[in-house]
Amino acid sequence: MSPTLPSAAFLASDKIQPRHRQRQAVVYVRQSTLRQVQQHGESTRLQYALADHAQALGWQPGQIVVIDDDLGRSAASALDRPGFQRLVAEVGLGHVGLILGIEVSRLARSCRDWHQLLEICALFDTLIADADGLYGPSGYNDRLLLGLKGTMSEAELHILKGRMLEGRRAKAARGELVMGLPRGYVQRPSGEVALDPDEGVRSVIRLVFDVFERRRSVRGVLTYLVDHDIGLPDRLRSGPCKGEVRWNRPNQATVADMLRHPAYAGAYVYGRRRMERRAMLPGRPHSGRRFIRAPEGWAVLRRDCWPAYIDWETYTRNQEQMRANRAKHEGVPQGGHALLGGLVHCGRCGRRMTLGYHNNGREARYSCCQEAVTFAGPRCQSVSAAPVDHAVGQLILAALTPSAVEVSLQLAEDVELERAARRQHWAERLERARYETALARRRYEAVDPDLRLVARTLERDWEGALAAEEALQAEQARELAREPPRLEAAELAVIRQLAEDIPALWRAATTTQQDRQAIARLVLERAVIRLEGASEHLEVECEWAGGVRTRHAVVRSVRRFEQLRGFDQILATIRDLRRQGCSAAVIADRLNAAGWHPPKRAAFEAGMIQRLMFRHGMTGRRPIWSGTVPRQPDAEWTLHEAAERLGIHRHTAYHWLRVGRLRGQLAAHGGQRIWLVTMTGAELAQLRAAMPSPDRTKNPA
Repeated sequence: MSPTLPSAAFLASDKIQPRHRQRQAVVYVRQSTLRQVQQHGESTRLQYALADHAQALGWQPGQIVVIDDDLGRSAASALDRPGFQRLVAEVGLGHVGLILGIEVSRLARSCRDWHQLLEICALFDTLIADADGLYGPSGYNDRLLLGLKGTMSEAELHILKGRMLEGRRAKAARGELVMGLPRGYVQRPSGEVALDPDEGVRSVIRLVFDVFERRRSVRGVLTYLVDHDIGLPDRLRSGPCKGEVRWNRPNQATVADMLRHPAYAGAYVYGRRRMERRAMLPGRPHSGRRFIRAPEGWAVLRRDCWPAYIDWETYTRNQEQMRANRAKHEGVPQGGHALLGGLVHCGRCGRRMTLGYHNNGREARYSCCQEAVTFAGPRCQSVSAAPVDHAVGQLILAALTPSAVEVSLQLAEDVELERAARRQHWAERLERARYETALARRRYEAVDPDLRLVARTLERDWEGALAAEEALQAEQARELAREPPRLEAAELAVIRQLAEDIPALWRAATTTQQDRQAIARLVLERAVIRLEGASEHLEVECEWAGGVRTRHAVVRSVRRFEQLRGFDQILATIRDLRRQGCSAAVIADRLNAAGWHPPKRAAFEAGMIQRLMFRHGMTGRRPIWSGTVPRQPDAEWTLHEAAERLGIHRHTAYHWLRVGRLRGQLAAHGGQRIWLVTMTGAELAQLRAAMPSPDRTKNPA
């Protein structure tokens, strides 16, 4: 006889023991979505009916617990299912003798969660029952069968998910998958996407793009909206007020997302964002960091699919401007005193130099501190912005002189000839494509319609020729759109007239520093600075628009004389002039005439020379000009000679001269002025008699 399968009553009497009936019987009820709960009520009723099955197996109604906390929740993970977590906790506490579910997939669709439940049930001797039978996880055969069912349940979820994802991608490839329209768009009942019917909503959306066109930064748009108390519209997508317009406070993230979204240019995009699963939070399956992919990484891009607020060229230009506004790019003109903020690069490491302001914003400096900040190393370079800005500003004015403008206009004429040649080439290619299309059409029309084998082939050839012609026309339109329009004669005359007044316009009070910065960005790509040690000399390499590079020497101000590259020659010149008896003022004039410049000043001064001589030991006694200065014999004496004859210090003699006790005059000799004291023999004796005796000045013992 062949063996027969045991009956359900035998299984129940064999596996269910009195110790199981002493504990609870838990009925686990779950539906994956709220829509299933609302529309598939029969499945929910069948799961609740398992409580009657538990009574038939011998459990009292008071021992039967129904856990339905997970209605509307997926079984892909246990993190977001409080009902399943409660079930596992009750089993682990030894309170459960039997778990009932309509099928294994109701309990878990993850092998990790399923095998964890089986392990706990086997440890605490808990039975599991479904519509197919009763199982004891502590038994090998039942454990194997339950494990197989759990694996099939997880595979079923994977298959369903893959099938739904493929359907979503196919629908997105046709541009028909609409999920979360951006603000300013609505979806009609027919499924068509249209502009928001509210004119106020449309005007604010257009205002955001118009302001960005003028201010060229997200921060500028946000500041404009905040200053003018303009909110951003948003239609509610759920709740009792679904479809109503709410005006929210603008923020930087929302404005940036609007400017980045290609839907405002009429493009349909799928796969623009990606989710970073490593940042997912426990219990929140839809959490994680979202990143915007580059356009080449988008799964679907269909242009001219929706009504647009801006054209595609404007969208592309906006993205380029936003990329340029980042920290590693030159950005937009920010105002301030510096002319080249964002354009200056370090000539040593190649990094962009930062701009900093000091002295309450009156002094600007370009500094390269990346090495010091990142690696605690030495600072590459730091230079005052004033000399660099002045030198580059003069170069910009020279580049904008009438002659330079004439050369640029002539170059524009040459470029126009090249464009004409390219347009002729495109016209020839398009003419050839039209001929191929007409030829394919004539061949199709000439074939016998009943000969379908040939007609179908010729029809495909004709369609291919039409597609190639349309693609060529679109490519030609894109190429022509990239070319700027040709200047008319009146426009050329206006440019020449303005070129003559460019220096005056540059220095005019009506021209703001932000305007000058914008002009600098139009003609200059970047400026590379290389300092020559700690000296006053530096080199500026200008990379102009068009790729031309020029190098220029610039003199900056330094803090100390020792930093000057010709400091040794300056000291030697001062010593020579000092030996010749020249005064500090004369030495300063000689140095200025020779083209030398002091640190932090435009020219040398007498006080500066005196301090410099004092620091370097050149302040000894000046030569005594007795015998060479024209004077009256035995009546006029130099200040030094008069002090020696009186027996006093020369400083005391100079003091007497200032207070009138001595008479004298200044005599010019050899570029130096010398005091001559008028003192006869009688006056000398009188002064000596009036002087106190050394004994009188001593304190009494």
